[in-house]
Amino acid sequence: MTTTIEKTTNRSRTLQMVQISMFSILMMIGANISSFLIIGGVPITLQTFFALLAGILLGSRTGAIAMLFYAFIGLVGLPVFAKFSGGIDSLISPTFGFIVSYIFVAYAVGEIVRKLPSVKGFVIAALVGTAINYLIGTNWMYAAYKFWFEAPAGFTYKMAWAWMVVPLPKDIILAVFAGIFGYRLKPILFKSVKSNGWR
Repeated sequence: MTTTIEKTTNRSRTLQMVQISMFSILMMIGANISSFLIIGGVPITLQTFFALLAGILLGSRTGAIAMLFYAFIGLVGLPVFAKFSGGIDSLISPTFGFIVSYIFVAYAVGEIVRKLPSVKGFVIAALVGTAINYLIGTNWMYAAYKFWFEAPAGFTYKMAWAWMVVPLPKDIILAVFAGIFGYRLKPILFKSVKSNGWR
């Protein structure tokens, strides 16, 4: 009995580690696949999309851990952030707030889809996650430019939000897609995990 429980626990931990590693890689890809596009001081990436999927597919706890792990490996020096950057200096970057936000995005999205297990609930969760991303990331960026980073000429709070208007339609569309796609994919993944003996 104890052996069976131990095996099940070990399998669950292994699966969680695989999921965390997989989404860290997806975040790295999302950070750099289009980061050459820059609006104001903000690289246009697909990270928010993958952070939403982390919360939807992995759940609030594991999704948040995956985003935390992604931030950690970037801070220790691996080039996983936008434009293949990394290192402890990233902490003072004006855009680091977006990376911090992914932890909260994944957690909030995971909690919402748990409570609202419908396609509408999944889309709402993804839109709420996107709003969290914008709220934390943009306010961090404003504070960074005002207090510890050299701000562009005439920089204001209104300008910081104006920079976010350009990627907003893209992020709304991707959020809706993440909600629908995640809703369809989650039961398939769950079934696959069970059929392969994972618990």
